[in-house]
Parts: sequence; C-alpha cells; structure tokens
Amino acid sequence: MKYAKPLCRGNQTLVSEFIFVGFSKQVELQALLFFMVLSMYTMSVTGNIVITSIIKTNTPLHTPMYFFLTNLSLLEICYTTVIVPKMLVSLVSENKRISLQGCATQMYFFTLFGITECCLLAAMAYDRYVAICNPLRYNIVMNKGVCTWLAAASWMVGVFVGLGQTNYVFSLTYCGPNRINHFFCDIPPLLKLACGDTFMNVIAVYMVALLFITAPFMLILVSYIYIITSILRMPSPEGRRKAFSTCSSHLIVVSLFYGSGIFTYLKPKSSYSTETDKFLALFYTVVTSMLNPIIYSLRNKEVKEALRRTLGRIICSQKTIEGSL
Repeated sequence: MKYAKPLCRGNQTLVSEFIFVGFSKQVELQALLFFMVLSMYTMSVTGNIVITSIIKTNTPLHTPMYFFLTNLSLLEICYTTVIVPKMLVSLVSENKRISLQGCATQMYFFTLFGITECCLLAAMAYDRYVAICNPLRYNIVMNKGVCTWLAAASWMVGVFVGLGQTNYVFSLTYCGPNRINHFFCDIPPLLKLACGDTFMNVIAVYMVALLFITAPFMLILVSYIYIITSILRMPSPEGRRKAFSTCSSHLIVVSLFYGSGIFTYLKPKSSYSTETDKFLALFYTVVTSMLNPIIYSLRNKEVKEALRRTLGRIICSQKTIEGSL
C-alpha cells in the first residue's frame, strides 16, 4: 500500500514511527493487565482452535450454522493476534514503538477483521432466520454455494473497507507529536495526531460505522424480531425451547461485540474519553474473543456432544497406543 503524503511546513519533519501510550498511566496495573491479557489471549486462541477442530472432525456439524461458526472462530484468532502480541510487549518493556508502515498494517488488518466480523454476524443471523422462519426451504435457501458466497462477501467487504480507511488515514500528514494515546493503531486516536483538517476523515469514519457496523446490526435486529415472533407462535414448549437454544449463543455474542463497538465509534465527540475507550477496546478485542468459544460450547448441545465424542476418540487412541507398547 502506498501513502502519498504532503510535506510538513517549516522545520517540521514527517513522523517515521509512533509510540503507544497504552496503559502507562496505570503503572500499578500493568503487571496485572499483562497476565490477564495473556491468559485471555491464550484461552481465546485455544478455544477457537478447539471449536474449529471439533467442527472439522465431526460430520454432523457440517451444516451452514457451523460453517459460519468456523469462519467466526478463525476470524477471532486473527483479530486478537493483530493487536495482543504488540500490546503485551508494550506492557512489560520500554519498546512501545511501532513504525509508520507497521502502524498502517496493524490498522488495515484490525479494520479488515472488525468489519468482516460485523458482516459475518449478520450472515449468521440470516441463517437462523431461514432455519426458524422458513424451515421447509432451509436446505434449498442455505445451500453450500449461498453459504460460501455470504462468507466470501463478508471477507471481501472487510478487505475493501480496510484498504479504503487505511489509505485515507495515512494520506494525512503526521509531523508530531507521535504518541498514540491507545494500545494499538486505531483510527480516532491517530486522527488526533494528524496535521491539518481531519473533518472529512471523521465523516468517513462515521459513514463506515453507519454502513458496515450499524447496518449489519439493524439486519440482525430485524432478523431476530421475525425469529422471536415465529418462536412465540410455536405450539410446542419443547419446540420453543429448542429454537431459543439455537439462537441464544449467537444473540449473546452479537450483544457483546456490538455493545462495545457501537458505543466506541458512534458516541458523540463531546463524550470522548481516551481511558474509557482503551478499556472498551480491550473488551471487544480480547474479552469477547475469549468468551465466544465458551458461549458456543456451553450453550450448544451439539457442540458439547461433539466435544465428548472427540475426547472419547482421543482417549481410546491413547489406550490403544499404550496397550501396544
């Protein structure tokens, strides 16, 4: 990616690197934050790998719902890995620097994965809508081609929005200061460091948030209005319970992810607080990623049964190997 940058005025020089402020104001909390974030990151990556492996190795889970869940798990691994390793280094060392190119790369992938997750959650809501509101046509509507297209479209939207936003932000001039009041290269704190007028960039951020964060959220909301209406009309209490069970995990994940994301990017500028935003960002980049595999495994009977089968096969394999020695 190329970034055309105008020259700075007078004796000002172009910034070649940025320094993360991170949580340096909370000196007494940095060691605790390091171990908490490292633990959550390890749990997130492990949990999402386990979910992906279980779905891959259990044929009964080769359905549209679990196809999208596999995409979500892989996405969560990438999403947190873009942010967390550099953050951990910054928490325990003096190396809080990141090059201009490194910052642009981190912003691009963070935007890519974040926007892709918004679209993917909307695709998952549509899958549940068809399954509950139009079950007789489910296998026809949600065929393999449609599922692949929805997943690919989610990733492609993320790619193009990430490219557009990153190029737009890094076409600005950065003459100093170069201290980012955050723990990663997010758009709002970077715009505060840019020289010149950033009004159009702020508008672009709001437009992207409205089109690719709020719009998918509204699609999810409409889908669940129809889903809940259909569930309440079911004559069987057991049918209603089972239908709610298949949707509850997705609904919890949506609430966690969108709750913090919308509050961060769509709140009025007058209520902007860098410290609050940092902890909110910590929530939607690390905590939700750790909770997702837990939510889907604990609240999903099919995943729990598949996990038991997988563990059973592993134990049987180990006993066979020990018996042959």
